[in-house]
Amino acid sequence: MSALEPRDAEVAAAPIAPPSELKGGILRAPYRALSLGIVSVVLLIAFEATAVGTAMPVAARELDGVSLYAFAFSAYFTTSLFGMVLSGQWADRRGPLGPLATGIAAFAAGLLLSGTAGAMWMFILGRAVQGLGGGLVIVALYVVVSRAYPEHLRPSILAAFAASWVVPSVVGPLVSGTVTEHLGWRWVFVGIPVLVVAPLAIALPAIRRTASGPVDPSAPVEAFDRRRVRLALGISLGAGLLQYAGQDLRWLSLLPAAVGAAVLVPAVLGLLPRGTYRAVRGLPSVVLLRGIAAGSFIAAESFVPLMLVTQRGLSPTMAGLSLAVGGATWALGSYVQSRPRMEPHRGKLMLVGMVLVAASIAAAPTVLIEAVPAWTVAVAWAFGCFGMGMVIASTSVLLLRLSPPKDAGANSAALQISDGLSNALLLAVGGAAFAALGGGMVGATHGAGGASGSHPGAFVAVFLPMAAVALVGAWVGTRLKERTE
Repeated sequence: MSALEPRDAEVAAAPIAPPSELKGGILRAPYRALSLGIVSVVLLIAFEATAVGTAMPVAARELDGVSLYAFAFSAYFTTSLFGMVLSGQWADRRGPLGPLATGIAAFAAGLLLSGTAGAMWMFILGRAVQGLGGGLVIVALYVVVSRAYPEHLRPSILAAFAASWVVPSVVGPLVSGTVTEHLGWRWVFVGIPVLVVAPLAIALPAIRRTASGPVDPSAPVEAFDRRRVRLALGISLGAGLLQYAGQDLRWLSLLPAAVGAAVLVPAVLGLLPRGTYRAVRGLPSVVLLRGIAAGSFIAAESFVPLMLVTQRGLSPTMAGLSLAVGGATWALGSYVQSRPRMEPHRGKLMLVGMVLVAASIAAAPTVLIEAVPAWTVAVAWAFGCFGMGMVIASTSVLLLRLSPPKDAGANSAALQISDGLSNALLLAVGGAAFAALGGGMVGATHGAGGASGSHPGAFVAVFLPMAAVALVGAWVGTRLKERTE
């Protein structure tokens, strides 16, 4: 999943809306066009994520790039980090319309570049361009939600974001798998940009009417904070160097790893709320939990199709469909957290959600045992996605609640930076462990979907550490409520 998604502690119940506001909710006349427009953008990203994830194992094998498989995912998250910071400043100063339109265009261009690539590194470059666009889009969408919707409607629009994953999670793998098997994986990438037209046509006019321009049109427009832009470049560069070192696995790679860490650490400390990595109560812990949840789950999920194709002999279509039910349960989890009566129990929901995430990740590699049915992954991932639906939507609700309108862009960027950075770093760690234990040889035989060279330890080395990280997130979930004197 690409997670679109921003998804506590026990906080006070949200303000009660008047009856006229409750009737119809986000589909009331003042919000209908905007809601349909921004949800259509999420629908496009959801379809891309599920479709591309299904085609990725075949693309990596045909481009002789299985050893760089994790890099194809993490490159997206690395460049999205810069896009998030840029989008936060752009949206706070001039409104979310510009970064949203630019982001969708870059997203489509990256897909075309990957779909026409003749080598794995060119494919990865396309993913990087796509990530820049994705970073611009996600933060801009959260600024739209912050500006255009009152607080009592925000859980509902975020639940609608999650619900928009349901159909793509079923249709995406089926369509992508069929196209991959009969026409080739390239058509999956070059075909998706056609879908950009509809979201642009619906979303941009509605955003222009309801959420464009600065918060205070009469105030002078501030210049971009160049320091934050430099820090964002530092995060992207540092994360990229660490990923390269993790994939290269030579002694010489210690040099780019050291340079990457030296650039990354101060940049992260300068962009995230103070106290984030100490899990200080309140906003810092909200931001930290967002990264832990998304990073551990996405890093593990990236290897599920590859594991099922190479170790259990499933077709790309069936491997993708094994994750399809997760879209519905993710939406269900997000719906549960959006109910007003669940507000006093938000902290418990998030704790249970992180435990479910950890359990699902730990259960996935059991399919490496031949006696365990392959559909076990689908069941495990359904529970994990239910937990993610509760956790991710709740972190977004809390972040927007703790952010004044003028800081919504910067704080949304911080939330997404935590998400993207965690994705990139945990994918780098998982990819390094995968390659070190022979994962680069997985799928070396280009059979017609059959299993080849068995390296079960390479997959175990990815999933079990990610399950441990998710358990740490359960502890962070107890620190989201600010201490009251």
